[in-house]
Amino acid sequence: MTADPAAALGRIVVALVRLSLRRTILMLLLLALGTGGAGWLAATRFTLDSDVTKLFPQDLPWRLAERQIETAFPQRQDLIVIVLDAGEAREAERRAAALAGALRAHPGLFRSVRRPDEGRFWATQGLLYLDLPEVQSITEQIIAAQGLLGPFAADPSLRGVADLLRLMGEGLARGEADAARLAAPLAAFADAAEAALQGRVAPPDWERLLTGRAPRPLELRRLILVQPALDYEQLTAGAAATEVIRAEAARLGIPIRLTGPVPMADEEFATVSAGAVENSIVSFVLVGVLLWMALRSWRLIWPLLVLIVVGLVWTAGLGLLLVGSYNPLSIAFAVLFIGLGVDFGIQYAVQYRAERAHLPELRPALEQAARVAGPGMTLAALAVTLSFLSFWPTDYRGVAELGLVAALGMVIGWFLAMTLLPALLVVARPRGEAREVGYPALRPVDGWLSTNAGGVALMALALAAICVASLQWLRFDTNPINLRDAGAESVATWRDLARSAETNPNTLEVLAPDLAAAEALARRLAALPEVARATTLADFIPGQQTEKLALIEDAAMLLGPALAAEPRPAPDALAVVAALRAAASELVPLGGEAARLGRALALLARGGAEPREDFAAATVPGLAELLGRIRDMLAAQPVTRESLPPEIRAEWMTPDGRARVEAVPNPIAADETTLLTRFAAAVRAVAPDATGLAVSMQESSATIQRAFLQSGVLGLVFVLALLWLTLRSLRLSLLALAPLALAGLMTMAHCALLGPDLNLANIIALPLLFGQGVAYDIYFVAAWQQGRRDLLASPLNRAVIYSAVTNAAAFGALALSPHPGTASMGVVLSVSLVYSLLCVMLVLPPLLKLFAPAPRG
Repeated sequence: MTADPAAALGRIVVALVRLSLRRTILMLLLLALGTGGAGWLAATRFTLDSDVTKLFPQDLPWRLAERQIETAFPQRQDLIVIVLDAGEAREAERRAAALAGALRAHPGLFRSVRRPDEGRFWATQGLLYLDLPEVQSITEQIIAAQGLLGPFAADPSLRGVADLLRLMGEGLARGEADAARLAAPLAAFADAAEAALQGRVAPPDWERLLTGRAPRPLELRRLILVQPALDYEQLTAGAAATEVIRAEAARLGIPIRLTGPVPMADEEFATVSAGAVENSIVSFVLVGVLLWMALRSWRLIWPLLVLIVVGLVWTAGLGLLLVGSYNPLSIAFAVLFIGLGVDFGIQYAVQYRAERAHLPELRPALEQAARVAGPGMTLAALAVTLSFLSFWPTDYRGVAELGLVAALGMVIGWFLAMTLLPALLVVARPRGEAREVGYPALRPVDGWLSTNAGGVALMALALAAICVASLQWLRFDTNPINLRDAGAESVATWRDLARSAETNPNTLEVLAPDLAAAEALARRLAALPEVARATTLADFIPGQQTEKLALIEDAAMLLGPALAAEPRPAPDALAVVAALRAAASELVPLGGEAARLGRALALLARGGAEPREDFAAATVPGLAELLGRIRDMLAAQPVTRESLPPEIRAEWMTPDGRARVEAVPNPIAADETTLLTRFAAAVRAVAPDATGLAVSMQESSATIQRAFLQSGVLGLVFVLALLWLTLRSLRLSLLALAPLALAGLMTMAHCALLGPDLNLANIIALPLLFGQGVAYDIYFVAAWQQGRRDLLASPLNRAVIYSAVTNAAAFGALALSPHPGTASMGVVLSVSLVYSLLCVMLVLPPLLKLFAPAPRG
């Protein structure tokens, strides 16, 4: 005669419980030793690998392309981007130079600190990268200022400034100077002089005076690219580097914003971890409250709370033996255990209460509870474990390891419910039950569902059809940035940079065999409407160099002698006062801004030394710097590939001659996700090996979706096989899964019609729904097979309801997380559990009535 698998499961459970009841002290001592050992493992061997690139197999095609770029240009990986903005270009430059210098004093924290616009090359050759009309305008203004800059170059002091202003006045008086051209400089000097009289130093905007136009926003911005030494054993791998950056910026009084892959990941993990503590506390408190509502006895509740704590310790310690180190996803086993691991304890405790109402003694009631509830609990534990194990073969390592640890947690939760919980209940000695534990008031509902089983089944079928129809509106958000806090500095700054094609970080990169191939590919990419520009090293060779250099050479020829003059000896105070008076006498009669400046200079000449020092501080350093910039610009030489600085060549070419092509998206769509999706598709149609955020976003999303689809199919096969082997009925096995399928459709329909959109975080709710929901179904099917017909009125239903509500409360606490992805996961998990409970209570009994075979005699 073939053994009955369900009976065999029951005998195993009864044997474990009986051992705990007969050897209570020994069992508690052994479990305490096990808890101590697991705690020691968790305390001494706990490691966290927060490197998100390891969440996927490294041999996936898109990861191979990423690694190829990472290996070729390692200096471009794992960056912190420091963004500095100022009201004046000179101030932005000063701040950037000061902060970069301060950070370079910490070589142990920063592998590199570099500025893309820094260096002698850009100081001398920068003019060649402007458009020809702009070069012509700037050189004309420099030539026009020849007569004024020469005297200051020969006398770089406040006396030289006064002589410069006097010459401006003489030129205007004789009609030799262009009044319109000098209006802005006169006003700027007047503002500086009046500020000095008020005790303030207000330097003119030398950039505006040189170019004749207001600075562009990007000219007031500087970027510092920092490559920190990361510590992946910390949840925030770049926290130490970020702390030093902020400390140095605060010491220098420089406002900054941080973005880039490292700050974005750190802020996300910090947000998740900050919410995790609160979520765990809220979950634990809610579980305690709901356990009180279910069990109404602290002598029953504290053993369950101890079970949760012990189970977490065991899972944390033994999980390390399985995965070596936790990743940012696998560490979520704690929330899962609070939500799911306690389920077995609730089932056993509620069944114990039901048995205690008929059996006055504690130990017989505990053994009988194991005999009644044990087979269903064990079958449910196996089903949930197999559901989690179905994650393991997938390509998404993050959830694969989570599945492995969660499966271990389910086995531990079941084992402790059969060993630790009975022993603790013996110690707690709960009082007997005076009345029935179930819901007698629901017996009429049981009867109505039985009488109207056919109608309920048809309504369920119609509801499933409606849900399927609504799936056309189901959206899947593949953009990982949308999972982050939009108000976080790194995210807001990232999107700010993305508004300009010059600083947009959402680029795609392709590695070409040589520069010629890179140029050809860049031309093809640039022709795409989705691409704003495509850049290679060749783009650093300025166009129209002959024409631009001719203009620069003309200016250098005219200004060269004046700028090379031997400086005069420094003046004394009387010479400065005399020069200011002379300038004032020339400017006051001219009226307008010239007169305003002349009056201020006259007051400076009559006043004390301090206002003159403030005026000198506002004008002399800036003019000296401006002269230095002009000298550098007039020294421009032809730019060739060979003359490009090594640091620029290293950004675009490898030592073996391979060349990088960089494509920037064109803002053809308002929605960021749509824009990046279209951009990636267009670029990859031309260059299949392109890599970058837009590609990794799509490919990682596809990998994750395939992983969940694969795990869903495997979980379905595993659980169906398990049910068939234990229940010995394919019909019962399918009936156990039918309400679960309806709950899944209802969850997706809810997301399609009411939100939230499915995303890379909350998609995990669907396999979790399967793992948890199948347990509820199994409890009801196992009870039906044992001959019970009043399922809703039974103690089993009370246990299922409070188990579901407890799980929903634990997962619902995630909805309070400040991390948007985690919060959406909490919402979808809670919604799915509610639908799962409704389906198992209201749909499964009518299906069992219609299609289940008669119970065995």
